Amino acid sequence: MATTHTALRDEIQQTRPFHSDREELVLAVLRTADHLRGWIGSVLQPFGLTMQQYNVLRILRGAGEGGLPTLAIADRMIERAPGITRLLDRMEVHGWACRLRCRKDRRVVYASITPQGRLLLDRIEGPLHTATLSGIPEVPHHDLRRFLDLLADVRQVTARPLVPDSNNQPGTR
Repeated sequence: MATTHTALRDEIQQTRPFHSDREELVLAVLRTADHLRGWIGSVLQPFGLTMQQYNVLRILRGAGEGGLPTLAIADRMIERAPGITRLLDRMEVHGWACRLRCRKDRRVVYASITPQGRLLLDRIEGPLHTATLSGIPEVPHHDLRRFLDLLADVRQVTARPLVPDSNNQPGTR
């Protein structure tokens, strides 16, 4: 059990130690992600964009002229978006994206970025790049690569469903 005061414990005013360093790591990553979300959101807000809308625009720009099926967009998003249809509805109203039903399979809907959406992304890139550089401390390249590799390892493990231990489940015997 970790017993020393840490930056996270002080920041969230937690008096009891974490159960483990791994528990602290999980909470630190979640807390940091929340800070970064707010940081980037403050850059996007003057452009009238949410983080999810920005993410969809980037995905659609990368997809090229043909666009992508809506479910493929949902799979590529940084943060899961349960309402991809509603998200695209709002983006169409703003003129940033458009959708077209597939002629061969009417169940499939393709979404594409519009010229207006591309222009918006172009306008955002400079301020967002500046915010990213100023919001992340200077870290040596080898440490940065190691950190990225560790985060990838965590995502790989947590992408699998958690199989609960039946001995620790409420209501099981």
